Amino acid sequence: MTMDEVTALREQAPPASPWRSSRFRLFFTARSTSLLGDGMLMVSLTTAVLGAGYGAGGVGYALAAWMAPIVVLVLFGGVLADRFTPQVMMVGADVVRMVAMLVLAGLLVATDIRLWHIMALLALSGAATAMFQPGLASLVPQVAEDIQRANALLRISEAICTLLGPGIAGLLVAYWDVSGSFVVIAAAYALSALGLAPLRKLSTARDESDDPMLHRLATGWHEFRSRSWLWGVISVWAVYGLFVFGPALPLGAALLTEQHGASGYGWIASADGAGTIVGGLLGMRVRPRRPLVAGACAMFFFALNPLAPALGWSFALTAATGVVAGCGFAFWGVMWATSVQSHIPLAVLSRVSAYDVAGSIMVIPLGRALAGPAADAYGADRVLLFSSVVGVVCIGVMLSIPAIRALERAPKQLAAPLADGV
Repeated sequence: MTMDEVTALREQAPPASPWRSSRFRLFFTARSTSLLGDGMLMVSLTTAVLGAGYGAGGVGYALAAWMAPIVVLVLFGGVLADRFTPQVMMVGADVVRMVAMLVLAGLLVATDIRLWHIMALLALSGAATAMFQPGLASLVPQVAEDIQRANALLRISEAICTLLGPGIAGLLVAYWDVSGSFVVIAAAYALSALGLAPLRKLSTARDESDDPMLHRLATGWHEFRSRSWLWGVISVWAVYGLFVFGPALPLGAALLTEQHGASGYGWIASADGAGTIVGGLLGMRVRPRRPLVAGACAMFFFALNPLAPALGWSFALTAATGVVAGCGFAFWGVMWATSVQSHIPLAVLSRVSAYDVAGSIMVIPLGRALAGPAADAYGADRVLLFSSVVGVVCIGVMLSIPAIRALERAPKQLAAPLADGV
């Protein structure tokens, strides 16, 4: 066999499983514990604010204080991740989030906590999250040869932690104390930092230039807008977030609870989570030649999510649609993350990822804020029916963009081959 034939066989061989890399195992563990902390935060925060006597309005203010810094600072987080390496920024962010949660736990025990205390600490945690999030995309190609399978495993972990986090927080609040739940959240962020700390030896491509911050932002914007498949997806996704993701959660939860009771809604939400796990498993196995096309087709099923409560379907049918919708959403997530991570150079991947995050989440709070007034004016069922139609139209528009339809799997990974060990 000639050397050319040997090389060809190596190129055709499937990449090694992510589990074979100790780097990926550390990253996966760190990411999972961080997601578990995030999953616990909503229940713990809501309990703390209501228990302090600030009502539902106080919960809204606290959530806004957490979300606003993420939206405002995430682009700067991408610049800093490319400048100082994602690992450094993510470890630092975990430490800040850990300290914020510990201080919040201490204030709940020692003082008559004020709402501005909670908002300030949540804002600090949100700012740290903005520094943490953009680096995720840059680390995946460096800890796993098989980027798609790695993203699928991370998506499965996200689904499991999303299901477990609120339940764990609820148990802690019920059988221990709300301050104790924040201690556990802090411990989750500490474990995340400990898992990421050994990855300092990664040969991350750093931006060593002395360019000012605005110039670095402009470089990321140039990389973003120079790829029509990239900004095409994010443009459509922004509309999707405003009219589908925004109303679907608050209005869907209200209608499903009214139709099937609180326990029924809980089971339907669990069915959605189970579907997300199935979608992640499919993402590990199915390797389409045009991943964005395959992922977008799967997202057609997500239109069932707002449609089921809008039409008042039976519990069994609604739960089944939850599984299908969750599966489609997770499969799209794997295809999208893999496409971005395998087509964007590592040196600018954090900055491009920051534009992705900003464009994807920026309008969702607005959509949720407008959902209530729209439901009062037109009825929650009609708003969700409109969301379902818009969802189908958005995915159709996405598939009509030639650059999105034409994007194929990357012929090779942009990261260097990985050796086992840290």
